[in-house]
Amino acid sequence: MPESKSRRKTSSGSQPASASHANKPNAVWFKPVMFGLMIIGLLWIITFYISEGRLPVPAWGSWNIMAGFGIAIVGFLMTTRWRS
Repeated sequence: MPESKSRRKTSSGSQPASASHANKPNAVWFKPVMFGLMIIGLLWIITFYISEGRLPVPAWGSWNIMAGFGIAIVGFLMTTRWRS
C-alpha cells in the first residue's frame, strides 16, 4: 500500500505563532470580568424595572434598558474568547 506524503515542517520545527497563541489559557481576571459584566447588565435592567424608571440613571429614561443590554452583551461576547 502506498504511503501518503509527509507534511513539511516549518523552519523552526514547531507550530506557527498563531497556532501556539490560540492554546494559551485566558488571564486570571478574564472569567470574573466576563461573568461580572453579564450580571451587572442584568441587575441594571432589573433595577430599572423595579424602580419604575427612577433608577439607575433617571435622565436616560428607557435608554437604561439599552445600557443594561449593552453591558451584558459585552460579557456574552467575551465568552467567544474564553479558553480554559
